[in-house]
Amino acid sequence: MSDPMTDVGPTRTPAYAVRLRRRYAAERRFRLAGLGAVVFSMAVLVFLLVTMTINGVGGFQRTTLLVPVDFAAANLTAPPADASLGIAIRSLEDQRLPQVIAANVSARFGADAAEQVSPDAWRVAAEHIIEDPGLLDRRVTLDLPVSQNLAAAFAGDGHADLKPLADRLAANGALTDRLDWGFLARSDATDPQLAGIWGALKGSILTMLVTLALAFPVGVLAALYLEEYAPRGRWTDIIEVSINNLAAVPSIIFGLLGLAVFLGLFPSLRSAPIIGGMTLALMTMPVIVISGRNAIKAVPPSIRDGALAIGASPIQVVFHHVLPLALPGILTGTIIGMARALGETAPLLMIGMRAFVATPPGGLTDPATVLPVQIYLWSDEIDRGFVERTSAAIIVLLAFLLLMNGIAIYLRNRFEKTW
Repeated sequence: MSDPMTDVGPTRTPAYAVRLRRRYAAERRFRLAGLGAVVFSMAVLVFLLVTMTINGVGGFQRTTLLVPVDFAAANLTAPPADASLGIAIRSLEDQRLPQVIAANVSARFGADAAEQVSPDAWRVAAEHIIEDPGLLDRRVTLDLPVSQNLAAAFAGDGHADLKPLADRLAANGALTDRLDWGFLARSDATDPQLAGIWGALKGSILTMLVTLALAFPVGVLAALYLEEYAPRGRWTDIIEVSINNLAAVPSIIFGLLGLAVFLGLFPSLRSAPIIGGMTLALMTMPVIVISGRNAIKAVPPSIRDGALAIGASPIQVVFHHVLPLALPGILTGTIIGMARALGETAPLLMIGMRAFVATPPGGLTDPATVLPVQIYLWSDEIDRGFVERTSAAIIVLLAFLLLMNGIAIYLRNRFEKTW
């Protein structure tokens, strides 16, 4: 059987065969390079996910001590039913609830164990009492967080002097690692055993709502005007080039702009979600304008011509035909822009959203932080307990980003039109 690569016909000289062989070899190298790039990208992604999962699993757990507490013998009084959470906790503190908890731990496990219970463990007991005042009439068993030192000794990581105590409590079945759903419901704290992400997560949600409320309508209207109404000329070209350049400006520049403009106008709202949302809206708007223009441009001219032919006005053509057909592309670009804004840290650091905030924000003007900044702050902590919390927070942030991208894909597939 003849070999087409080596057989030389009338028009295939030996030099031609060599060049052809080189071209095929170059194509094979190009394909291998592309495959290598895909494999490398997947390997990096898998490494990131595996590393985050291994380190983050511990962040969703908390080392607790199973303590029987005899509330009936303590003679505590339930706070008024209409009292706020803060007042109710203060009322129980005034009735010496911390000392009651310490005494019960000491009586059951010894004074050395009582010293290693978290100083804020009594707050866990207080929340149980507020939720169910009937606990004050009986003996109950509570899962109370221990100190980070005892938790580290239990994990076999440092604090060798506490290892015998950890082993003794573990042998009794009292000291265990339990799934900590409270990590998603608590706010920041100085003790990693008590730290949670709800405050940062709520701050992120409020900030994203402000960003969406400002960036989406302004971006869509700007895209509609530039694509449907703006006259073609030098000024329009300058505006288009400026918007394209704004989409590539480093995010910290928008942080400086927010610091100079928004905090200059509203200095009392430093680190508030409304200021963070306004700053991120400046960064997201060019992305929405560009994606919106591309989506509007993709609508076939025959749609406009057909609508005009049956008597629709130009504004009816835009809002009844062009905009609904372009909406899937606009929404996809918007959500991708929002996902980028959610992961930004630099502009929010510039406007002061890096403070220690132990209480979830109650509104748009309350002090708050956001998930990326919370991760940045925890990654700076020297306590190893925060390493696992940092990885767990990264997992939550990645899950949030995957959810937003999933919504973008669903919207695109749900409303996509083909012509």
